[in-house]
Amino acid sequence: MKHLRILRYVDEVARCGSIRKAADQLNVTASAVNRRIMDLEEELGTTLFERRPRGVRLTASGEVFVNYLREQDGDVERMKSQIEDLKGMRRGTVRIACSQALALEFLPRQIGEFRKRHSLVSFSVKVSDHDQAMAALASYEVDLALVFRPPFLANFQPLMSLEQRIVAVMSSEHPLAARRTIRLRDCAAYPVALPDRTIGGRQLLDEVLARSRISLQIAAESNSFEMLRGLVLEANLISFQIRIGTMPTGNRLGLVARDIDDRDVPRANLVFGQLRARNLPIPAAIFAERLIRVLESMRGEARASATAR
Repeated sequence: MKHLRILRYVDEVARCGSIRKAADQLNVTASAVNRRIMDLEEELGTTLFERRPRGVRLTASGEVFVNYLREQDGDVERMKSQIEDLKGMRRGTVRIACSQALALEFLPRQIGEFRKRHSLVSFSVKVSDHDQAMAALASYEVDLALVFRPPFLANFQPLMSLEQRIVAVMSSEHPLAARRTIRLRDCAAYPVALPDRTIGGRQLLDEVLARSRISLQIAAESNSFEMLRGLVLEANLISFQIRIGTMPTGNRLGLVARDIDDRDVPRANLVFGQLRARNLPIPAAIFAERLIRVLESMRGEARASATAR
């Protein structure tokens, strides 16, 4: 796998924009990284990096070469996973990006269930807004993405989508907690804590508010769902997020989630996917299959519940 190490050097230098910084990340000397790259450039007959006083930048040839490396990375990981399978093991890393709403309860639960059967598999999870998550997918930093209202990405392949509604999250002692469904104008009478404008749910709320005459009393904003949850508990504020990110009924914190009437806020999709034509490493492919089944089951339950009403 010596040649794979050299290719990793190139990829890391491209990400860092600096041979020295890449060497620090790789735990090798800068001179060793530079020597390997120069050898590769000589073998290819072209310059991959433009050396500058403050770092390096990919040449046009370098852009082509690095894109090729990243496209092939999934094949390499899949091959290594298959070799491990032949040894009777199931090692590897699942790299996934997700929206914050999935990070508190849903995705940790799915990872825990998965590792009960595949204890040798590790996870690398990037929790970020939907733009950052899709950017990580496009740059091959992750293999899978699970995001609410993902922005357009030409080579994105959805594997599963689940319709989500925005719900109001509050303490069980809040005056609105006694209602099963609330109108958005009901929330206007109380102070609220909102996700910041990088979050898909906030963007959807802003679109609705811009078309209506409703004005919310914004007491706090944060890019952290943990902070928003704390504000709901400690400051008796109302917050908003998608249904899948809420805590189960009867949770020990005393939080409740109340549906907002569909006439006020439309539903939107939570989307799970990968890059089109990318061969996933085996652990990632197996985890993806599990997540698809879970989301399909949740969609079936939601339809059954709607029919019962």
